[in-house]
Amino acid sequence: MPSATFLFVKTTKSTKIPNIRALHFLVFILYTIDIKTTGLHTQSCDTGFGHALAKLLSEMGVTVFAGVLDVSGSGAQELRDCESANLHVLQLDVTDHAQIEQAYQYIHTQVREAGLWGLVNNAGILGCVADGEIQPITAFRRCMDVNFLSAVKMCQVFLPLLRRSKGRIVNISSMAGEVSMPMFSAYGASKAALSNFSGVMRMELSKWGIKVSTIQPAGFRTNIFKNSEAWCSYKEEILKGLSSDTRRDYGEAYISSLLGGLSKMANQSSEDLRPVLEDMCHALMSLDPKPLYTPGQTAWIIPFLCRLCPTNIFDIMIMQTFKFIDCHPAALSQDCVKKWD
Repeated sequence: MPSATFLFVKTTKSTKIPNIRALHFLVFILYTIDIKTTGLHTQSCDTGFGHALAKLLSEMGVTVFAGVLDVSGSGAQELRDCESANLHVLQLDVTDHAQIEQAYQYIHTQVREAGLWGLVNNAGILGCVADGEIQPITAFRRCMDVNFLSAVKMCQVFLPLLRRSKGRIVNISSMAGEVSMPMFSAYGASKAALSNFSGVMRMELSKWGIKVSTIQPAGFRTNIFKNSEAWCSYKEEILKGLSSDTRRDYGEAYISSLLGGLSKMANQSSEDLRPVLEDMCHALMSLDPKPLYTPGQTAWIIPFLCRLCPTNIFDIMIMQTFKFIDCHPAALSQDCVKKWD
């Protein structure tokens, strides 16, 4: 622990926590990657769970190191506008090893022998929401790089500081990492890898007194859903990667309809981030953090049904639950017409 003194307070979960003013946290702000026709362009959103958590913890008196993709962006500026002496905004692309090392050196000089109490791996991208067959391989690689491999690297770099304090690692995964969900093959695969990694690290780091928690939220409305301009870039990327046969079978109309499904999904997601923030704070500051948190109305019931129901029954249920588009691939639409004829 950074301090031998504890201040016990009652939280919303009636949990005792350490003296939070003696703790140091490193929070990674959610960001997305937009694909432009000329190549990759990395753009920070600086919103979502990480942004809200950084502000909340700093208001509680905790020293926070908030990593943002664009330190000059509006989200980073909003954090600086808090004018909190204990909130440090750092330039950090979690896929850039040089920037990770720079962040480590800065934080090391700040925390010194006290060590780092908490590491929150929250960086994530949704990527293309589309059938796995038409997902570009580059989308799978991006999701794995940002959602999974960056968390691995962050843990490897910052664990020496966490060992000093016997602190916490909190990895933000997703319900899609436990339950197979249509249209989320790239995102779900990367989150499944992260959830598995978290479980392994939880066991391996127990000998060091470090506790690891995984948070698997249901649908919450953050900028991970992105916007129509970003989707147009993804659409072009999908179309360019398809063979002539696959493009004919799916049809451009079906691929274009995926944007409407994404918008519908976002509209049905909760705007209230408090359940996630409460679980993140509990994982960081409780004396007995849970190994798994499932904030959101469906975050526990859907995985429960997945384990309980026969696979064919659950497949029907999940496909109906996540049916956000009414359009069918071109070849299937033609087959339907032929059957009626």
